[in-house]
Amino acid sequence: MSDHSEPLGYRLITGPDDADFCARVSGLLDQGYRLYGSPALAFNGERVIAAQASCQTSPGPSRPRAAPDRGGRSWSPTERHGT
Repeated sequence: MSDHSEPLGYRLITGPDDADFCARVSGLLDQGYRLYGSPALAFNGERVIAAQASCQTSPGPSRPRAAPDRGGRSWSPTERHGT
């Protein structure tokens, strides 16, 4: 895993769907991240694995600010969307 000196604009948290996973997501929310999209769940044959994307609410100066699309979801001007 890489060590980053400044917060990342986007994070994808994955792991078993348990209290530790919820605490990790809550920690990101406490750091100023917001949830991006719906969580995803999968079963690996033993347990449920969860994934949740999150984005910073205040991106750094070099990152474009996210803007909502027609559906109310946020997107970055640098993202490509299908038509």
